[in-house]
Amino acid sequence: MPISKEILDEIALSEPEYEAIVDRLGREPGELELGLFGAMWSEHCGYKHTKRLLKTLPRHSERLLVAPGAENAGVVDIGDGYAVAMKIESHNHPSAVEPYQGAATGIGGIVRDIFAMGARPIALLNSLRFGPLNIDRNRHLLNGVVSGISGYGNCIGVPDVGGEILFDERYSGNPLVNAMCVGLISDAKVMSASADAPGDLLLLVGSKTGRDGIHGASGLASRSFEDEPEMRSAVQVGNPFLEKTLIEACLEAIDIPGVVGMQDCGAAGITSASIEMAYRSNLGITINVENIPRRESGMTAYEVMLSESQERMLIAVKPGNQNRLFKLFKKWDLDASIIGTFETHSNAVIKENGIIISSTPIDALSDAPEYQLAAEKPQWLKQLQKQDLSELKPPPDIDPSDALLRILASPNIASKHNVWRQYDHQVQNNTVITPGSDAALIRIQGTKRGLAISTDGNGRLVYLAPRAGAAIAVAEACRNISSVGAKPVAITDGLNFGNPERPDIQYQLIEAMAGIADAAKTFNIPVVSGNASLYNESSDTAIYPTPIIGALGILDDVTLHVRSAFLNEGDAIVLIGADSPWDNLQGAGGSEALATLHNTIAGTPHIDLELESRVQELCRSLIQNSLINSAHDCSDGGLAVAVAESAIQGNIGANIQHHASKPHTQLWQWSLFGESQSRIIISLSPHNINAVLQSAHASDVPATEIGTVGGDRLRFADIIDIPLKSAASAWLNSFQQAMNS
Repeated sequence: MPISKEILDEIALSEPEYEAIVDRLGREPGELELGLFGAMWSEHCGYKHTKRLLKTLPRHSERLLVAPGAENAGVVDIGDGYAVAMKIESHNHPSAVEPYQGAATGIGGIVRDIFAMGARPIALLNSLRFGPLNIDRNRHLLNGVVSGISGYGNCIGVPDVGGEILFDERYSGNPLVNAMCVGLISDAKVMSASADAPGDLLLLVGSKTGRDGIHGASGLASRSFEDEPEMRSAVQVGNPFLEKTLIEACLEAIDIPGVVGMQDCGAAGITSASIEMAYRSNLGITINVENIPRRESGMTAYEVMLSESQERMLIAVKPGNQNRLFKLFKKWDLDASIIGTFETHSNAVIKENGIIISSTPIDALSDAPEYQLAAEKPQWLKQLQKQDLSELKPPPDIDPSDALLRILASPNIASKHNVWRQYDHQVQNNTVITPGSDAALIRIQGTKRGLAISTDGNGRLVYLAPRAGAAIAVAEACRNISSVGAKPVAITDGLNFGNPERPDIQYQLIEAMAGIADAAKTFNIPVVSGNASLYNESSDTAIYPTPIIGALGILDDVTLHVRSAFLNEGDAIVLIGADSPWDNLQGAGGSEALATLHNTIAGTPHIDLELESRVQELCRSLIQNSLINSAHDCSDGGLAVAVAESAIQGNIGANIQHHASKPHTQLWQWSLFGESQSRIIISLSPHNINAVLQSAHASDVPATEIGTVGGDRLRFADIIDIPLKSAASAWLNSFQQAMNS
């Protein structure tokens, strides 16, 4: 009997995919069985359009303890008997429909991925994208998302230490909410997400199962969306206080003999969690749905298996050890029940009151199609890259000083301290560098070590040059890490793209993944985990391709770090990574100045990865040898913004007067605000200048003294001369003013 297109649309399967399922089974699937396939073959769970590309990313490192995709999160060895679990994930579509719960449950999900590895969550970061703030709905989404992040994160006691927020009209219909979590594992005791042998029991602990989140993975996260009210039932509802007890109980449960595996019930709920555990274990599994505690009456087996109710974990335990778990979870006031058994057969068997209602080969459920993508550059991109930006004259009513104030006031540049103040970034008492600097820094108690963490990604640059733009995202995330003095050791990627069935989106995916691989190989760091979120578009308009990179760095001595703020009157300012501070046209493409002053996106961003690697290594060396007092990544907004931010944060002025060259008076907008890569602004005591310049020369890194710290004004050659307090007002107050407009 032919299946209706409406049913296939509901579970986001195509007709060819349905036919492939029939071929695999040799029969028509049952109703529940089809729901299982819809979940497991969804883009969110099956990675149909990205699986082949993900295999091309570098994943080898002496530090790597858990390979990408093998478990819930990647794990790297950081020395002294400690390891770190890290991962970034998106919750885009749920946050567009219900911003508070969408963001809150995104935090809950990524935290469960981390403590499922046996790691105590020690830091959260987030990377957010919204449409322009002059639109009511975008302000509503931003407020809801920020409230959801703070409401959940603050309650579970994990510090939110950093991140970024950017705005563009391309995100108006489809905001991006990417959450990153880092967890610490002591004694390198990594938890698996698999069973050990036939007969192992499957225990469910945490929240009772309700109807929230049904078809979240297949219906909401794996297709474009338009009708928000109809999708609200697919958004999960979070309970952070329950999650807090779940964290403590599960970390305690790991030490109970016989506990062999732990898995978060995330996308597709018990379906994906149990089947993935069985698949990793090379075993079959039998689920008894009547044993699953429920908070709503009359739920069908279909609803129970596909519910994405939050705060639930699966645990694989040896027979005879379950009573100790029950006693533990009772202490924490958590519901727990045995819902299944791992078997010698190779099927996912669903029983209800002893009757088999579904039996499906696990290999078939786990083997989603892999699609080959095309890679032809679209014509519209060729036109954007060809545009001659030298012909763009500065707006006649804007002089350089006005331009600096306007760019500092841009929501993409202005300080987001009004957002960060809503997050508890000092809980656990290990945060050394708080939000607002290039990277966060967390101390590891009991050691001298510190962890630097950062997120970065610029969709405009990836839109204009997918390969270079994605490489720049990796470079900037790592540059942020290096700018505080830490060595990058691993990255995690959140891949946010439009409809992968469109040729131009396929080109973006292929090129962007190649760019991530290029940069990771150059820096010799693995991509240890991540998430792919596709179909991010509305009204047939895709978001900018936005790979978000989360980077982790190690600082052997946490006291040897610097911040981005200028510190001392009379310090010299040196630019490393360029012979001249004046960018001219190199960094015009995709820059904030181009967008803010000309309302245009065009050009061809590029990066020299070998130079980037040398610049970062030099910066780390200067910090470790105590030769510099501050360092700040020169990126969004270019030189003028980087200097202004360091001055504002240090509450001290700066005078940029480079004698070897002068900015081109007709191209001041690019001289001051061009965004050429691989540049870091450092400040240092004058008596260290020779040592710094000699180190740069020995490292084959261009470096030049460009000015001094001091006074109460910002001066750039003879082009800009404004009071520091005017720049500070624009940078510190404009974001909240936009939110209040």
